[in-house]
This record gives sequence, structure tokens and C-alpha cells, in this order.
Amino acid sequence: MSSTRRVFMMQVATAATAVLAVSEASAQAMVDEKDPQAAGLAYKADATKVDKAKNPKFAAGSNCANCALFQGKAGAASGGCPLFAGKQVAAKGWCSAWAKKA
Repeated sequence: MSSTRRVFMMQVATAATAVLAVSEASAQAMVDEKDPQAAGLAYKADATKVDKAKNPKFAAGSNCANCALFQGKAGAASGGCPLFAGKQVAAKGWCSAWAKKA
């Protein structure tokens, strides 16, 4: 009976390790400004670095955190965006698809 308990405990430890590995692997990567889609949308991880001459739509104070597309929680440093599926955008970032949150 003790070998069965030992096998069970090893299986539990292995399963716990696997769950941790999967949860870390599922953490979404950040959008790279050099990514073709990000470049096409003039995405900047820091809205203060947006070239206002190239992006006349940019308004001071607009950023991903106050965009209607931002899917992060209030106060989060990053969150999802449907424009960049599977990746996170910086809350302080900005792109040309910015739309004021209702």
C-alpha cells in the first residue's frame, strides 16, 4: 500500500509541475513595434514617443489604456487587443486604430 501512495504522490507532483509550466507558457508575449502589423498601425509601446507629424490623429493623453479596444484590467500595465491577437499591448502604448473608450 505504501508504494501505491508513493506513486500517487509522484503523479501529483508531476501534474503540479506540468500545470505550472503550461501556465507560464501561456503568458502572452508583448507586441513588438517592428512587427509588420504593429508598424502598419504605427504602434508605439510608449505614446509619448509617437511622431505627431506622421500621426495627425494622435491626441495628447490618448493611449491603449483608454482605448475602446484595450482588454486589460483597469490599472494593468498591459492587456490584450483584438488587433494583435495572442499578444499584449502596453497600457501606455498607442496605435492609429485608437478609439476613445465609452
